[in-house]
Amino acid sequence: QCLFIGIPSWVAHRSANSQFNGQSLQVAQSRISPTRWNSKRCSPIVMIVKPKIQFIQGTDEQTIPDVRLTKSRDGTNGMAIFRFDQPSVFDSSSEVGDITGFYMIDEEGVLQSVDVNAKFVNGKPAGIEAKYIMRTPREWDRFMRFMERYSNENGLQFIKK
Repeated sequence: QCLFIGIPSWVAHRSANSQFNGQSLQVAQSRISPTRWNSKRCSPIVMIVKPKIQFIQGTDEQTIPDVRLTKSRDGTNGMAIFRFDQPSVFDSSSEVGDITGFYMIDEEGVLQSVDVNAKFVNGKPAGIEAKYIMRTPREWDRFMRFMERYSNENGLQFIKK
């Protein structure tokens, strides 16, 4: 059993001026013991989020895209172009709402872009192209970590041309 008790010292202040009447507010010293963690009995909880792509927040895209990467010669920036043929978002968009952007979600957080274009054939939606621009080596590295996770989860292969 893990025990996490206590109030961090930066949360409870000994006094503060009230915005309402100018009087000092005294906060009593906490009698709760500081945070304790017995590493022999428990370990940190690690939440793993399955990497996914969404066009409507909360609705996972089921179609696996074709992804093309470009990188500048000096390696400082790059662009990823995602092409989805008959994406599943077209099936659910009438039920859950409009496409709001391009969201790549994994255990590190969310990468997003608003550069999303739909392709229509004979007046019917046929595909989506989304662009994600990386302006720094750090953004490139973060994107590549997402792509590695997404590729492993969905069976994509990297082919260098």
